[in-house]
Amino acid sequence: MRGNTCGADYSQLAVDIKTWGIELGFQQVAITNTNLEQAEHYLKNWLDDDFHGDMGYMKKHGLKRSRPQDLIPGTRSIITARMDYYPEYFESSEKTLSNPEKGYISRYALGRDYHKVLRKRLQRLSEKIAGEIGVFGYRVFVDSGPVLEKALAEKAGLGWIGKHTNVINQRTGSWCFLGEIYTDLPLPIDSPVAKRCGTCQACIDICPTRAIVAPFRLDARRCISYLTIELSGSIPEELRPMMGNRIYGCDDCQLVCPWNRFAQLSKEPDFAPRHQLDSPKLIDLFSWDEQTFMKKTEGSAIRRIGFERWLRNVAVALGNAPTSSNIIAALEFRKSDPSEVIREHVLWALEQHGKSMPI
Repeated sequence: MRGNTCGADYSQLAVDIKTWGIELGFQQVAITNTNLEQAEHYLKNWLDDDFHGDMGYMKKHGLKRSRPQDLIPGTRSIITARMDYYPEYFESSEKTLSNPEKGYISRYALGRDYHKVLRKRLQRLSEKIAGEIGVFGYRVFVDSGPVLEKALAEKAGLGWIGKHTNVINQRTGSWCFLGEIYTDLPLPIDSPVAKRCGTCQACIDICPTRAIVAPFRLDARRCISYLTIELSGSIPEELRPMMGNRIYGCDDCQLVCPWNRFAQLSKEPDFAPRHQLDSPKLIDLFSWDEQTFMKKTEGSAIRRIGFERWLRNVAVALGNAPTSSNIIAALEFRKSDPSEVIREHVLWALEQHGKSMPI
């Protein structure tokens, strides 16, 4: 990174950056430095315990994830931003989650892909800064590189990392996206806030698969978000019944968090639910062909898992649903699917309904 910012008033610039960020639709913008020693210790232990499962990219870049100056040489300060996304009232989410014939999709994925939304806004913020002080070195990240975004958000004071490992803001809860701008600017930094989970462990108790093995320690290999999104191939059979009707991600730990009673509905149009995916019927989803899947998930984060994983996940949910002739028929329709993964999960689902048969 190399900038041309001689004579800049960095204290005033920091104030302006936060103001511009709010104007661009972020709910909060803060600044921190590159020292992530404490987070690096946690990361090492987490990787040593193999809690990352098949997410090999978590190890790929070594310690660059916790050492911003190694990842982007010249980085001096990091702008981190929060954008709230909760698209509906809790009652609607809970109603869908409690209906085993409906598919539950994590609420962050109901609207436009957040990567695109936040990246565009952060790029505009970067350009605004350049317009004020001249050329400077920067790089934008939105869950798109080896960045410890939660640790950076916590260090900058956007909130604290809760026992479920999500960032919680005292005023608005945990339904938020995070993004960062690595800069070569010597900006004044903000202070972290105190952790306020106290003795509460509602998120630990509610987790369907017991993935939160201890406060602030998540075994991703058991997490439904990992199983439905990150994991390719076969989902461990012992975990399938615990997944219920969750077909893309899981929000249980957030739905039960007391701090989310302060959450406000997002005013961002891009995060509004699309294609009625906030409460879809499982049978309808299972009838999609690949072309329909691609059309219905255009511009959505859901598309990243691909059609095979999508059907795999829906098959598991159908296996967990109450037995009916319609569900049996839907599963039998795909019992000869070309995909071995789909066939395996369809067979399992049929077995749950007492319909064991060769595939």
